[in-house]
Amino acid sequence: MAKKIRVTETALRDAHQSLIATRMTTEEMLPILDRLDKIGYYSLECWGGATYDSCLRFLNEDPWERLRIIREHCPKTKLQMLFRGQNMLGYRHYADDCVEYLVQRSIANGIDIIRIFDALNDIKNLRTAIKAAKKEGGHAQVAVSYTTGPVFTDEYYVEYAKRIADAGADSICIKDMAALLTPARTESLVKAIKSEVALPVQLHTHYTSGLASMCLLKGVEAGADGIDTAISPLALGTSHAPTESMVAALQDTEYDTGLDIKALAEIRAYFMTLREKYIKSGLLDPKMLATDAKALIYQVPGGMLSNLLSQLKQAGQEDKLDEVLEEVPRVRKDSGYPPLVTPTSQIVGTQAVFNVITGERYKMCTNEFKGLVAGEYGTTPMPIDPEFQKKIIGDKKVIKCRPADLLEPELDKLRGEISEWIEQPEDVLSYAQFPKVALDFFEKRRNAKVGINGDKLDKDNMVHPV
Repeated sequence: MAKKIRVTETALRDAHQSLIATRMTTEEMLPILDRLDKIGYYSLECWGGATYDSCLRFLNEDPWERLRIIREHCPKTKLQMLFRGQNMLGYRHYADDCVEYLVQRSIANGIDIIRIFDALNDIKNLRTAIKAAKKEGGHAQVAVSYTTGPVFTDEYYVEYAKRIADAGADSICIKDMAALLTPARTESLVKAIKSEVALPVQLHTHYTSGLASMCLLKGVEAGADGIDTAISPLALGTSHAPTESMVAALQDTEYDTGLDIKALAEIRAYFMTLREKYIKSGLLDPKMLATDAKALIYQVPGGMLSNLLSQLKQAGQEDKLDEVLEEVPRVRKDSGYPPLVTPTSQIVGTQAVFNVITGERYKMCTNEFKGLVAGEYGTTPMPIDPEFQKKIIGDKKVIKCRPADLLEPELDKLRGEISEWIEQPEDVLSYAQFPKVALDFFEKRRNAKVGINGDKLDKDNMVHPV
């Protein structure tokens, strides 16, 4: 029986997050949005993840305005975002009232599908966001953060998928952010989950190790219902399998996507001009496009790889990248085998950088790493050695409950703190997640409207240099 495979296009979010540190602007997206809407994609992943932070911090853009613009130009296609569970789009746990409000405003502004994940695969950190998405009439797709290690068997993932289904999810995503899946493992994992859980399964993997297309094909043959891809100029390397290639591979089979290769060629032509622009400006580092099977050893996601490279460049120690990549699995083992996805990828990665640069392991620990070891982000997949715990956090109490249970409601307090700056309801969420960055943005926004001397400012002067 034929089964039409759903295709989620990642060009507007994960593809450029993986290749150019999320620097694609709304202005660059605008000319192609209407044509993207006509392709027939199942969904356009266009928001969430690092896009919110990047809009405010680097592009001087309102992320909410970006979402409204995309919605206006893509009325036919489902819009999808990535949501970090209790971490929302930020890097700490937020109170339930913030989580519920961000979900509500996201759906109100145009999001259809919220892909919710927790960096530790701790179901406790997902329930509030799932309930909120369902309450607002959104599609709650819950992602399994895929990784490898002693505990991460097919049985582990099936049990987690069952908990996801019990929590009310509408679909499941196998989220292989670090390109660790192999074709054989993909086949066995998809079959295992599909045999036990009656929910659609979406497959998300990156091309870093060179296996993504093969994994997607084996996953589809094993019963996956949808795949994530990126239009070819923004594919490969640390990004995803090319959309056109996967559409061609499935064409005239029982898994045909129904998408038109000729129509996709027009989309490719536009993004090719952007790719050339990014290469010329240095924004797209050719290293990010190379296949690196060492990802299978170091377990580092594409976005994390570019961040590590950036951190080392800033420290003038770019030549130590291999040392840092070798240190990452050791730090991960010490901290309970967290899957490497935001924020744990940044936490583990930055600690690995510190361990290498200082020349002594854990001589200097970030507050975030201490928090991870102390249970502030939830329960790690494997227990952390108590002696190591004590070395990192001293006599600090280890949190064993849902971390958000320790948080008081925040929204009203946050609104009061920025009452003079609020121009739209969503501003409180920008401030909640990125306080200093949001205040800088609010000030620039106000200055842009009135001008320093009462004149409207040149937009180019308001943009942070990349």
